[in-house]
Amino acid sequence: AVSIMETEEQARNRFQTELEFVQCLANPNYLNFLAQRGYMREKPFVNYLKYLLYWKDPEYAKYLKYPQSLHMLELLQYEHFRKELVNAQCAKFIDEQQLLHWQHYSRKRTRLQQALAEQQQHSSTAAK
Repeated sequence: AVSIMETEEQARNRFQTELEFVQCLANPNYLNFLAQRGYMREKPFVNYLKYLLYWKDPEYAKYLKYPQSLHMLELLQYEHFRKELVNAQCAKFIDEQQLLHWQHYSRKRTRLQQALAEQQQHSSTAAK
């Protein structure tokens, strides 16, 4: 058996390419595009999606800008989900759900920051 060692540059390029691809999985329209072109039915592609699960490891996950890409990667392990993505309505629904989640998270975060600021203001006036 011949073992082919990756050079440092090849490893870096692979890391960069896989990072970009995993982040693209956060885009339901891109998933719909891949599904419509038949990728989701191809065994090598499905195997590649399984291989990419290493991104769930915190050591790698910390590089992801879009944490929802990991959720999508997990869902893509299921054949039923991959089949549904051919449907543009499915992609639209996921897109809307992500937006709602993001809006909810943003509002919640703003409220927490306001409460914290008021608390700090209150404790600094109380200390005088």
